[in-house]
Amino acid sequence: MANRAPRRTDGLSKEVIVQAAAAILDGGGEAALTFRALTARLATGYGAIYHHVANKSDLLAAATDAVIGGVLGDAVVEAEPREALRTVSLGLFDAIDAHPWVGAQLYREPWRPALLEIYERIGGLLVALDVPGRALFDAAGALVNYVLGVAGQNAANARLAAADGDREAFLGAVAARWASLDPDEYPFVHQAANQLREHDDREQFLAGVDLFLAGIATLR
Repeated sequence: MANRAPRRTDGLSKEVIVQAAAAILDGGGEAALTFRALTARLATGYGAIYHHVANKSDLLAAATDAVIGGVLGDAVVEAEPREALRTVSLGLFDAIDAHPWVGAQLYREPWRPALLEIYERIGGLLVALDVPGRALFDAAGALVNYVLGVAGQNAANARLAAADGDREAFLGAVAARWASLDPDEYPFVHQAANQLREHDDREQFLAGVDLFLAGIATLR
């Protein structure tokens, strides 16, 4: 009889299961997360996992809740709401960069705590900035969509750059193509080629947040 892998002897909590699931997702994406892979990683049986999570969808949602909860829990909400919004936004950007699967999951089940907590935190800070009630829903939606959309696109670009070698080489190749375009047909793109090559993703992201904050200041 073939030797079986030893089973774990300590207790298995939902937190431990979610952490293991997140590690699998980080390493191989959503397709890599199977209950077979999870039982192997945790050295346990299916029953022990199903005792805590109902199915893969439930597990994905719980892992997403844990990542976003960590971001919002770690983010220091400063007395000045503008800086707090920048801190929360950048924390979300970095979290989705580190865990690319989170962005898609947030929109898949928008009634889950993760997205609700994002809206609550950002909406509350916009209230603190005296955004009028008539514009509050639109302002919160615009900022949340900007943060999550740009973060998701950045994560996708990072995976593409990794597949092609590295970020610097990837951006250099794209910038070279932009620079070779006819400046009469594509004047802005041609001019922006050098900035594309040298830009910092996080700085550009925060510049967008600052543009948004400058815009909502006119609503007061």
